[in-house]
Amino acid sequence: MPSNVFARISFPFFAAALLSAPAVASQDAPFERTEDREPCADYESTRRPFYGDLHVHSSYSFDSYTSGQRNDPWGAHRYAMGEPITLPGPHTGEKIQAQLRRPLDFVSVTDHAEYLGEINLCTGAEWSLAYFTPLCMMTRADNFYIALMAAGSWSEVVGQQAGSEKKRIWQCAMPGSDCPGRQVEFWEQMQQAADDFYDRSSECKFTTFIGYEYTDTPNQFNMHRNVIFRNDRVTKAPISSYDTGAENFPELWRRLRSECIEAGNGCDVIAIPHNSNLAGGKMFRDPVNELEVRERLFFEPIVELLQHKAASECRFDRQLGRGVGTADELCTFEQNKTDSLASLAVLFGEVMMEKGEPRPLDDFARRNLVRNVLKDGLALEQKNGANPFKMGFIGSTDTHSAAPGGAEEDNFVGHLGRRDAGFRNVQDHIQDGPGGLAVVWAEENSRDSIFAGMRRKETYATSGTRPTVRTFGGWTGDFAASVCEAEDMVDQGYAAGVPMGGDLAARPSDTARPNFLVSALKDVGSEGYPGADLQRIQIVKGWVDASGETHEQVFDVAGDAQNGASVDPETCAPTGSGAAELCTVWEDPEFDAGQGAFYYTRVLENPTCRWSTHQCIAAGVNPFAENCTEQAAARNAEYNEAGDQGDVFGNCCWTEANQPFHERTIQERAWTSPIWYQPN
Repeated sequence: MPSNVFARISFPFFAAALLSAPAVASQDAPFERTEDREPCADYESTRRPFYGDLHVHSSYSFDSYTSGQRNDPWGAHRYAMGEPITLPGPHTGEKIQAQLRRPLDFVSVTDHAEYLGEINLCTGAEWSLAYFTPLCMMTRADNFYIALMAAGSWSEVVGQQAGSEKKRIWQCAMPGSDCPGRQVEFWEQMQQAADDFYDRSSECKFTTFIGYEYTDTPNQFNMHRNVIFRNDRVTKAPISSYDTGAENFPELWRRLRSECIEAGNGCDVIAIPHNSNLAGGKMFRDPVNELEVRERLFFEPIVELLQHKAASECRFDRQLGRGVGTADELCTFEQNKTDSLASLAVLFGEVMMEKGEPRPLDDFARRNLVRNVLKDGLALEQKNGANPFKMGFIGSTDTHSAAPGGAEEDNFVGHLGRRDAGFRNVQDHIQDGPGGLAVVWAEENSRDSIFAGMRRKETYATSGTRPTVRTFGGWTGDFAASVCEAEDMVDQGYAAGVPMGGDLAARPSDTARPNFLVSALKDVGSEGYPGADLQRIQIVKGWVDASGETHEQVFDVAGDAQNGASVDPETCAPTGSGAAELCTVWEDPEFDAGQGAFYYTRVLENPTCRWSTHQCIAAGVNPFAENCTEQAAARNAEYNEAGDQGDVFGNCCWTEANQPFHERTIQERAWTSPIWYQPN
């Protein structure tokens, strides 16, 4: 691509892009109201954090249904609001109950657009010929092994199509099947479920977003996006990779623009990329033209940084002592060993697909990792005049058990139905985790307010806990050291600087340096389950030098990494203490005005036990014990005698010494959206 491909991108170009978006914040009108609903009684002009999940699958998704999971979108919404649901246990006929300790503030059920009609056909079209074909009958089977075969068949079709044209399953051609019509039927039901649970009263207790997942999976690589609509004006049908062809996300954007943004009915939408760690480097390519830059910036303002199939911030291999474009040792956190969706193909502890085997560090694509993508965005901006990768952060779960927000380590029941229920979680999915939460700073708990927060990237991701984190960026002198004690700290933050997700104002003088106000309050937890203390706040900086090379540095700015906090290895009870709140004003000591840069805040909690450690100890296999392997062998013998196959509990004895990424204790964390600096 010529180095001057974006030379013509100028202020009018970006002004046009901005004008194509809905009206966003001003002090008098902080967000555009597009709905007819009661005003929220609880309204905060300086905004408050709302916790949600924007990546949720119900029984309308093929891989949820074939995992024995039968909760539909209505069940998923009930779970998000704190009600219990019933999930399948590890064996046929077994049931378990799941319930959040704290309800969410908002949610979107994002069932796969691909196969949405086909699953409707196989599970609800009782008078069709297709209903009685082997694939549909296996899909409905309650038997674990038959359902696994069905899941494999569905996944093989969606995961191996890499051409410009995708074909539906042959059952769709049978008389009376009408897969497109059945897709619309399920799509309308998804809309109805969201509408049924959306609180339009002045209490504003719960917000739902209509959404779906665009599931392009060429050769098992993840190119998925969650498509989230602002209000009840949506596309007639979900736009899927059947409509766009494989590896053609710009066509998704084009269709969303023509069928939503420019439909003239108030429709608005974003698309959220997720699991770039499993994308084989394909998620964030260099843009091929100016249009791709504009559309990515408009449609994809935020990225999902963490979910149950691991984290995508960065990657560090402790056994090799180096990372993928990083020396940050905290980048071992929740990493998957491979780089494709074949990572899920594990049965009885054995990897069933060659592509699911560990990917060597040197073969792991640099742009699988969002921090590297942000750095490369700076380099592209320096070279071509535009940064296509200005994304804020959220987390979510990607639950396939209709359990949005189910990210509590000591209350984790799995996210893959029967496939990771009970002991199968440790045996087959120890690499996976509970996922995280999406946090949005908004004036009120309504669709318009939260959606506007996502558009302006005033968001952060958490690994499942609920700390309150704020970051404001300004220049030397904008924030006094005493601001942390001021009652109007937040007002000063907005008045003097920009919040997370923003761009620093023009440099006011030749001596000014970027100056950041950062604060964090610990997660208070719930009754009987207190949150962990805070250990420290870090600022992660990325920049590009005059030669176009990118760099990064992590600064500890508050708290104490050596506070001595740990866990009791017998009970997982926390030991030691940390901080209930941390706040500081930090100025970049190495600022170079000629170098584009971004800064984001990472907040670390004290160590706590990972979900797998909790479950292993509960099963009588202690990962901290010197005789862990003997304990595992004894429990394996009991389970094998009862009919379960393979090494059931051997993974419990994974340690930091014998695995490059696994951690028996973790530091739950939060990542704020970056703040960017661009040279004048």
